[in-house]
Amino acid sequence: MGRPARRPRTASRVAAVQALFQSEQAQDNAETVIDQFVRHRLGELPGTGGFEDGRVPDAEVPLFARIVRAAVAQQDTIDGMLADALPADWPLARIDPVLRALMRAGAAELTMTGGPPAKVVINEYLDVAKGFFTGAEPGLANAVLDRLARLLRPDEFASKQ
Repeated sequence: MGRPARRPRTASRVAAVQALFQSEQAQDNAETVIDQFVRHRLGELPGTGGFEDGRVPDAEVPLFARIVRAAVAQQDTIDGMLADALPADWPLARIDPVLRALMRAGAAELTMTGGPPAKVVINEYLDVAKGFFTGAEPGLANAVLDRLARLLRPDEFASKQ
């Protein structure tokens, strides 16, 4: 079986989710976690297939760092938007920490200017969620990010006349 197709932008998003999870769990700031990932988790080790020991070999460091920095810098605002977008019986604190990190990363990317279209961002994070979860979590992430995208980028969802 050959190596999976390289998807550096998806890999950057996977690494951002992992970094945001680590940042929350270890109470490390964004720059500390970014530095740790750049030094120890991103890129391939010589003689390995790539994903061993939690490595993300194909990640683009600039995109990865931009997502992590945006998510941490805007975390209070993002968390408020996520809380509003989640079902009332699912407070943000009750959400699995990896799913919370994923939704924060997706929301941060949706707030950025000059990035890919909202639907591309949502689909990318849906793919990432499917890599982490097998239950209902990807559907919840998809629904929440779709609601945020419509709020943050209404022009992309306006009906074309």
